[in-house]
This record gives sequence, C-alpha cells and structure tokens, in this order.
Amino acid sequence: MRKILLTTFLFFNANQILSSQEIRTVNNGNLILESIPHIPQSIKDDLSKFQNVRSAAFRGFRTDNDGLYISTRFGNVSQLHHVKSPGAMRNQITYFEEPIGSVAMHPVNSFIVFTMDKGGTENAQIYLLEPSSSSIKLLTDGTSRNGGPLISNSGKKIAFQSNKRNGSSNDVWILNLDAPEQNEIVVESLDGTWWGATDWMKDDSKLLIQNYISITNSKAYILDLKTKEKTLILGDKVNESVNNVLSFDKDDKGIFFITNQYGEFNQLAYHNLKTAEVTIISKEISWNVDGFTISDSGNKAAFIVNENGYSSLYLLDTNSFNFKKVTSLPIGLVGGMQFSKDDMSLGLTLNTYQSPSDTYVLDLEFKTLNYKKLTRWTFSEVGGLDTSKFVKPKLIQYESFDSRKIPAFIYAKKSVSPQPVIIYIHGGPESQARPSFSSTFQLWINNLGAAVIAPNVRGSNGYGKDYLKLDNGYKREDSVKDIGALLDWIKTQPNLDSDRVAVFGGSYGGYMVLASAVHYSDRLKAAVDVVGISNFVTFLKNTKDYRRDLRRVEYGDERDPDMEKFLQTISPNNNVEQINVPMFVVQGENDPRVPVTEAEQIVKSLRESGKKVWYMNALNEGHGYRKKENRDIYQQAVVLFLKENL
Repeated sequence: MRKILLTTFLFFNANQILSSQEIRTVNNGNLILESIPHIPQSIKDDLSKFQNVRSAAFRGFRTDNDGLYISTRFGNVSQLHHVKSPGAMRNQITYFEEPIGSVAMHPVNSFIVFTMDKGGTENAQIYLLEPSSSSIKLLTDGTSRNGGPLISNSGKKIAFQSNKRNGSSNDVWILNLDAPEQNEIVVESLDGTWWGATDWMKDDSKLLIQNYISITNSKAYILDLKTKEKTLILGDKVNESVNNVLSFDKDDKGIFFITNQYGEFNQLAYHNLKTAEVTIISKEISWNVDGFTISDSGNKAAFIVNENGYSSLYLLDTNSFNFKKVTSLPIGLVGGMQFSKDDMSLGLTLNTYQSPSDTYVLDLEFKTLNYKKLTRWTFSEVGGLDTSKFVKPKLIQYESFDSRKIPAFIYAKKSVSPQPVIIYIHGGPESQARPSFSSTFQLWINNLGAAVIAPNVRGSNGYGKDYLKLDNGYKREDSVKDIGALLDWIKTQPNLDSDRVAVFGGSYGGYMVLASAVHYSDRLKAAVDVVGISNFVTFLKNTKDYRRDLRRVEYGDERDPDMEKFLQTISPNNNVEQINVPMFVVQGENDPRVPVTEAEQIVKSLRESGKKVWYMNALNEGHGYRKKENRDIYQQAVVLFLKENL
C-alpha cells in the first residue's frame, strides 16, 4: 500500500512540475519558450551590435564579366546579390522568406540554378533564375529532397541528387532544362549510401559519380549516359578508404581526386584513366586537402589545405602538377573558390577571427602560377563593433586519459582574476573547431567575461584517418572522457575558474553536452544542448530515411542486439538521474537530422526528475536557426541562462 501511495505521489508531483512550466510564444507564434524568463532590455541592448554582423560569401562570376554574385543578409535570411566592382553597392536579386542554398552558374547564358528549402526541412528544391527579371522557375517536384545541381557543359541538362524515387534512397537524376518534367534516374542507390554527380565529360556523354558511404569510405565511378553502365575507378569492395572524386582533366584523360589511401591525411591525387596510374600531387603536405576547383580551360586549379585548423591556398599547374602557395592571404579560413572564364581571376570567400566572411578576388598571371594582387570586393558590416579588439584564438594541446594529445582553440583575455569558462563542443561528430570569425564567442567574452575553449576531441576531422576513427562504435564515450580531461586541464590554469564552467554544443555536440552533464555534473555550472541527440536508438529510428544508414556507419547499428544495448546504456536520456546541472535545450520543429522528439524526451525526463530545464522550439526552423529573428532571441536567452548559472 505504501508503494502505491508513493507512486501516486510521484505521478502527481511530476504532472504538477510539467503543468507549472510557463509557456509563451514570440515571432508570430513561431518561437515557443518554456520556463524561459522574459529577457531584460539591458541584455537585448548589450547584444545588439553582436547580432547585426553580416557576411558576404562569394557565389560565382557573371558570364558577361559584369562583376560577381554573393549571398548576404539584409533582412531576415541570406539572399543572392550582384556586385559590379570592388566595394560597389550590393544589388539584391532574390527576395525569399527562406535562405538560398547552393548556387551554380549557367555555362552559356546568364541563368543561375539554385536550391532552397522551406522551414529548415532540408527538402530542397532546384530553381532556375533569370537575374535581369528575377523570374523563377521550379525545376523539381516541390516535395522530395534534391541537391547538388550540376549543369552540363552545353547548358542543356542538369544532373542532381534526389530521394524522390521512394523518399529514402539517394539517387542520381538528370533533367532537361527545356523540359524539366522530362527527367530520368541514372543511378539508383540500393544500399542506403549517398550517390551524386561531380563533373561532366567535355562532350556531356559521361558523368563522374561519387558514392559516399562514410567519412572514411567513399568510391568513384564513371557513368556512360548512353549505356547507363557505371565503371568503378576509385576504391574497392574490400578496403575502406576515402576517394572523393573532383573533376576530369582538360582532355578527359584523367581525373583529380582526394584520397587517404596512400597516407594518413587526405591528399590531392590524379588518376590516369588509360594506365590507372595514380600520382599523389600533395604528398609533401602532411595535412588534409579539403577544397579544390579547376578552371574552365583545365590548365589551372586551386586547392586548400587545412593546416591545424587554418587554411592555406595553393595554385596548381594541371599539366606539370607543380603548385605554389599563395602567401598574401590573411590568416584564417578560405572557401567557395571559382575561376573566372578567362582563367585570370580566382574568386573566393575569406574569413578571419577579426572579420566575417567576405568576397575576395585573386588576380592571376596568364601562364604561370604567379598572382598579382588580392582585392577585397565586399566589406560586410560588423554592427559597429571594433573587431581589432576581438580576442585572438590560441592553439593548445592537453593530455587525455590515454596520454593522447587533444588539440583545442582557446579564446581568453589577459586577466588577474580567474575567468569562467564556456566549453564549445562542435558537431559532426566528424567536424572540426576552427579559428573562424565568431561574434558569438566574442559576445560571451565581452558580455560574460568568460573564456571560450573549442576542443577537437577524438573523432574530429583534420588530424588524420586514425584520429577520425577513435570514437566509432563502442569507443563513443572515449570522446566524452576528452571533455573530462579538459576539465582537469582547466583546473591547472591560474587564469581560468574551474568552479564556473559551462558546456555548449549543437547536433552531435548537443549529445556531448548531455553526456558531459551525465558524467561531470559536479564540475559544471550550466549546459546548453542545441538540436542534440538524447538517445542514439530513438535517434536512429526517427532520423530521416535518407540519412539512417549513413549514421549507422558512425554510431553503430541499433538493430544489432549488443549494439542496441550499448547505445541505450550510454544515451543521456537513460541517465537523467546523474544530471544535476541547469540545462537549456534548443530545438527546431522541422529538424530532419535530429528530430524534435530527441529534445522533447530529454526535457520531459529532466522535468519528471525535478531538474531545472529551459526549452526553446522554433516551429519554422530545422537543424539550427537560420532566421535572424529567431537567432536573436535564442542568443539573448543563452546569455541570460549563462548569467544566471555561470
């Protein structure tokens, strides 16, 4: 009888806790806030400058040489703009309520092909834009998930990836631009892996096809569009290796690709199609090659090397394979590269810790690897902030439980008294914390007086293929132990306050936040989980069909009884009794990657256990917040939460 009465008491007590949560909505009902206090005007005012930073990513040169295209935000989301000359006015040419996705320039005329989804669902559609009139034509079915549009050299067809066959398979399709309804499937995914086109042969008769299985295993094929026969050219069925195919050479006699088959890092290589001979181009560089572009003539290329988190840019002579490092770039990150039609310019996006992403053009010599000058085309607003005072990231290493050295970037002001610490854990898990511009980090440093540490725990990309595999399968919690080792390191630093530490992370980083709260609640003051995994088994069952098999390669197959038992054991939602730290959970209702149910169940479990938890859910967002009005309130709430608890 006593047991029944106790159970009844707990039931009503839990329901009382749930019903006592204050729920309110903002942004026309699209943003739901539960148990989150009203944000003081002082916080809104303090954050205003940090929340009005823009960026301007390079998207491509115009075919008529009349400037270039960028994407930037002047309203709520990022749109496409035309810039005629360096520093000139940005002329907006798209006006959607959703941000623009990928962009491809038509090789013959002024048309632009781009992708866009709705509400963060990632069910992107492909559109054709005529810039002068801003007229838009939908090319896909309006419901399936589509991406990677690759326009043929003639400009008549587009190869793209789509799951429209059955909603789950990642197939390759081709559509005719004159009659987009006349599309055909050319590669079917029958094994749950991802397939996509990367380049057309010069006469458009064949396609380079990428088969992505995992971050450590990928293959490449050549598809004959007439016979529909595909021939394996990179990778094999037995040995696991990275083989990311990039492009044909100028004569279609060989292909450029990135591989880790011949070393610890991802190397730039060339495969001769006639002899099958492989030449490792970047063999003297002991870091990952993570970006590549080739000119229309095929005589020049450029590639990016990730050197301990920083980008280095190289120009490549594709005939001799000689390359030269570009030394005039600011120290930071490089991306979005593309050559002009005449091979005389290389457009790119540059980002440093003191400047957000902006568009630059590197002027080149005609027949050499020499370059003349680097010209900045856009000067994005930074909300009136003095970015020269931004704290510079410092690269450190700390020792983990198995004596392994873990790299991390620390942002900390010189201080006499110990500073509170925010540990920022990246997602992926195969991603990498890099020293980019972050108004969020600088906001925390400036407004909270905190130091920020961004570790690259085992399993992170950028440090070789062995490091990448160290958290796979049954090793999952070894990466969580790396956070414990970081807490140990913080305790040894006189300028850091080990009694005031918070953890923050999104996606897989959100899982790491929850797992850190399970294991290290006695050493933490606050935890912020953004679109994080709370239970690996429910996550794998509920993530979108087209992602499920790809994620099983990384996390383990929950259909195997032993793996299912292990995943249940390490899942934070099954260990809430060990979480004794204030928690802030942030989610997007339409998230196709980490479904909203992952957030709902951890919030419910924490509340039923009487734990303090704030919850924010955006009904018009997916895997992260892309709309400024939502992002602003989210950042303000995070600062309020950290102020109260840190």
